[in-house]
Amino acid sequence: MRDIVIIGCGGFGREVHDIVDALNAQAPRYNLLGYADDSASEQNTALVERRGSRVLGSLDAVLAQYDAAEFAIGIGNPQVRKKLDTKLVEAGWRAATLVHPSATFGGDVRIGEGSIVCAGVRVTTDVTLGRSVHLNLNATVGHDVTLHDYVSVNPLVAISGWVEAHEGVMFGTHSAILQNLSVGAGSVVGAGSCVVKNVPEGVVVKGVPAK
Repeated sequence: MRDIVIIGCGGFGREVHDIVDALNAQAPRYNLLGYADDSASEQNTALVERRGSRVLGSLDAVLAQYDAAEFAIGIGNPQVRKKLDTKLVEAGWRAATLVHPSATFGGDVRIGEGSIVCAGVRVTTDVTLGRSVHLNLNATVGHDVTLHDYVSVNPLVAISGWVEAHEGVMFGTHSAILQNLSVGAGSVVGAGSCVVKNVPEGVVVKGVPAK
């Protein structure tokens, strides 16, 4: 059993807890110490406690109190995730790579350290996920896709073949990205959008087609 702390006790943090529980149901592997959160609301704290866990305190308090353990960042914002990941690694902690047992993969899929793959995700063949990539519920990733570090793929996103998403891209819920396209670093694809041409870096696109 390896000690693990979930960073962030909001909705996605608690979904990460679901993955830990599902993995432990197969074979005990993680001892969940609890959650670290700098601004835990009363509501989220109560929801964590209903699950039999607890909010341990702020990230700085957790780093001061506990020896180095594994961590899973349950925060969707790519820029915040990168900042927290860097801080934790510098403190000697290690990012856990969590994959829900119901997710499926084709051949030659490479998953970067700290990535989180939720229930129902479908990844096909020759796919590369960078560091701390989030694939949320029921997302699909086609062949020959590269998702660079800190990319966030929200629920029900459909990414077609030969797509490249650069660092820190966020795909909104139920968006679709057609084949052979590139999405520039730090860009956001709005929920329900359909991307039909390359997206430059640092922009927000939305709509059908996405503009």
